[in-house]
Parts: sequence; structure tokens; C-alpha cells
Amino acid sequence: MKLYKTYSFRDKDPVIDLLRTAIKDRGVKYSHIEAESGVTATTLYNWFSGTTKRPQFATVKAVARSIGYDFQLTKRHFNQQHKLKLVKGGRK
Repeated sequence: MKLYKTYSFRDKDPVIDLLRTAIKDRGVKYSHIEAESGVTATTLYNWFSGTTKRPQFATVKAVARSIGYDFQLTKRHFNQQHKLKLVKGGRK
């Protein structure tokens, strides 16, 4: 199995779309996320509408946990690859 050190994406890291969808589904305001996670509303705006292409994992995880999600590393059975996914169950 060949492992790649980097992941190439065209516009923005796919985790940004994942979080945008989770935030929209929860109906949470940026001010709530800022209060719960310590990540500023400006940072969130830059992820979703600005120039940020690759947010730091610790920041992504803080935002996910603030809206009740967490990331989980799971092993795929069909080809033995690992996958990182967003799951419900983080701190609310």
C-alpha cells in the first residue's frame, strides 16, 4: 500500500465542507461556536468564505466538539485503509 504524505485538493480542505454542513444542520451561530471553542468568528468566516484553505486540525476539532461532534479514525475493512470521519458525540 502506498502512503502519501500530503493530500492534494483543488480549492479547500474537504473538512471545511464537512464542518459547514454540520454547523448548518445544527443551526448554531458563529458566536456560540466562538464562546464554546475559543475559535473566533473571523476564523470561521475565513474557512467558509475567505482565503483559508487548510485549517489546523486542533482548531477544526475544537469547532467540531463545540457543536456536539468529534472526529474518529476508523479502519476500512475492504481495503485496510484508514479514514477520518466526523461523528456525533462530542461535547455539547
